[in-house]
Amino acid sequence: MSRILDIAPLRSLVAVADCGGFQRAATSLHLSQGAVSQHVRRLETTLGRALVERDGRGSRFTTDGEALLTHARRILALHDEALHTFGVEGERSLVIGSTEHAAAQLLPDLTSALAATFPDRRIRFRIDRGAQLRSALQDGRIDLALLLGPADESDARTVGELRLTWYSSPEWTSPPPGEPIPLVVFDAPCALRSRALETLAAGALPTEVGCEAAHLAGVQAAVRAGLGVGLMATLGQQPEGLAARDDLPPPEPLELSVWPRRGLPPELVEGAATALTKILTVAG
Repeated sequence: MSRILDIAPLRSLVAVADCGGFQRAATSLHLSQGAVSQHVRRLETTLGRALVERDGRGSRFTTDGEALLTHARRILALHDEALHTFGVEGERSLVIGSTEHAAAQLLPDLTSALAATFPDRRIRFRIDRGAQLRSALQDGRIDLALLLGPADESDARTVGELRLTWYSSPEWTSPPPGEPIPLVVFDAPCALRSRALETLAAGALPTEVGCEAAHLAGVQAAVRAGLGVGLMATLGQQPEGLAARDDLPPPEPLELSVWPRRGLPPELVEGAATALTKILTVAG
């Protein structure tokens, strides 16, 4: 039996890792989720190993999957380098990094907008924490990053604001006056964490961090479990199993900015910034 690692399935595998899941990978590759899943199953059949397995509501790479991912990145890099060496214009991509706060609400519309703005480029995404995205920009692993906070460098662009909402479980009740309000927050450093603490401090409300989590799914799970209240940017969409709170001090919105890697053509920065500004205007 012939066993071959094809380029398309390897690209899907890398996209699942970079985008943080099958659906987001499918969006970035302009494929159906079923097609991405089929690509990964084809690789598993070829190697006779499980590469990705279910992990709660999501998925995670197995040890064999992590090993293949390393090889896949090298294979794809050599493949694209070979095309370039022979003067063949390979697939041109635009890799966008996003924090989880913006991903679920913005990326579907942003994908369509950027595909129309840059029809000659394949749009890909990477979902990560802000600090990791800044590092990826510096290393040239992504082209643009959507980050919470102002554009405090000359080549960055502020594209709008994200409204923030307090959420709790439907059964959660505020503690008696004088007792601290338990917060569910992201690990530091985090703009949302800082805004939550600052907002309650400005309202002279005592607080305590009852739970910390590295990712949005963890924050939402802890809030859903009644461990405290959490501050989130949801663009008016109601997270499943959570209730919006209007009995806490209203937080100021957070700016959303687009940050480019060094040397990225200005027209790509402007195109992405314009697309995001329109999306946020409609959502607001």
